[in-house]
Amino acid sequence: MCGIVGILQLDGQQHGERMREQVGRMNDCITHRGPDEAGLWTHGPVALAMRRLSIIDLACGQQPMCNEDETVWIVFNGEIYNFPELRQQLETKGHQFRTHSDTETIIHAYEEWGKECPKYLRGMFAFAIYDIPAQTLFIARDRVGKKPLIYTQAGGQFLFASEFQSILVNPHVPRRVNFAAIDSFLATSAVPAPMTGYEGIYKLPPAHTLTLRDGEIEIERYWSLDFTKKLDISEADASKELLVRLEDAVRVRMISEVPLGAFLSGGIDSSAVVGMMARLSSKPVKTFSIGFKEKAYSEVDHARRIAELYNTDHTEVIVEPNAVDILPTLVRHYGEPYADSSAVPTFYVSQITRQHVTVALNGDGGDELFAGYERHRAMRIAESVPNGVLKMGANASNYLPGSTDFRSKSARLKRLLQAAAQSRPQRYLHWISAFSSAQKETLYTPEFRERSKFPSTQPTEQWLIDNPHLNIIDACLLTDSNN
Repeated sequence: MCGIVGILQLDGQQHGERMREQVGRMNDCITHRGPDEAGLWTHGPVALAMRRLSIIDLACGQQPMCNEDETVWIVFNGEIYNFPELRQQLETKGHQFRTHSDTETIIHAYEEWGKECPKYLRGMFAFAIYDIPAQTLFIARDRVGKKPLIYTQAGGQFLFASEFQSILVNPHVPRRVNFAAIDSFLATSAVPAPMTGYEGIYKLPPAHTLTLRDGEIEIERYWSLDFTKKLDISEADASKELLVRLEDAVRVRMISEVPLGAFLSGGIDSSAVVGMMARLSSKPVKTFSIGFKEKAYSEVDHARRIAELYNTDHTEVIVEPNAVDILPTLVRHYGEPYADSSAVPTFYVSQITRQHVTVALNGDGGDELFAGYERHRAMRIAESVPNGVLKMGANASNYLPGSTDFRSKSARLKRLLQAAAQSRPQRYLHWISAFSSAQKETLYTPEFRERSKFPSTQPTEQWLIDNPHLNIIDACLLTDSNN
């Protein structure tokens, strides 16, 4: 991964040396994101910097990068998978390239299509472009938010960065807790964009752009999933098409000038990715798995079978995680409340993988794309059962025994029945929430409840409220993709 930071002086004044020092400190905070190179550029009221992890065009991909006449400058974190095709298209329109990097493709795409350029990009990205003639800062984030981008205004400046510490190093940025964000976190175990855990600091939402000109910020969505267009094809044809799409997705992600491997858990998602990598590679794929002594949490047996099936160059390590020891590191990098327990095994497998390869593919997001969670099945069942029966089930749940093991059958059944008779948005929120509204009511002090404004609808609920025309699975998948 790479990291980007930047400053725009909102009064338009030039503060060259001071801004250079300031953006340098911001960039130093994310050295871990890009150990290969650092770059910094200032011009008038703007300063851009980045840390680079070199993957494509190792020799000539240095940033910040500019166009031919040095009027448009960019810092970019991510990878554009269709940049060879885009390059050919842009060259036919008269654009001249000096490098073989995907970064330069974004610059010329911006010159050609302006703020519409993200629509042409296939990949994961967060980038910032400063257009000198237009005196405009243009920022964009990829469709599903794989690459982070946060921003704020403080001390007469607009600041943006890949991580919180680059923002918080500025002494003018206040460190005030965003109580509404904490309320959302306790509901869904994450802080949804555009909120962050800090008041006044915001995430640029996925599939959005931000344009800053003359002190005015304009934020626009450039893409969203459309579930209204359905293909009327057989299951067999759908399976064939899925394999074609999956192979293409893996193929473009294997374009790299550095060693590449894959995380392998043995589940369907990572196994499918590894299988496609093995099909496309002339050498054994390097795969990496982490196991734990507690069999209930260890998946090494499954991973080992897949590694043997595809004859991968497999590395497997059994660890005894001490979450207390690594928590400070995780907290620093996430920067705000985050409650996905997979962060612990991901940390360990990443540590081991980095000793062998620079880039690793994984199967994250498969459940969100293919409705793989139990809640998706439960939502569909609840939609098909008469409301009177659902209410009876909710009443019956009161007589079920409680359990401290949230994964036990009795605990899951009790949770299922408790929410089944609620409205579609409330039902889904209940099933994904760490704390229900009733539980939060008993936890919150009057002051916290007032300061968090105790919103009547969470962002998760709002997607379901705004899309009642979609069938339940489509509505849930749309909600998952936007939270």
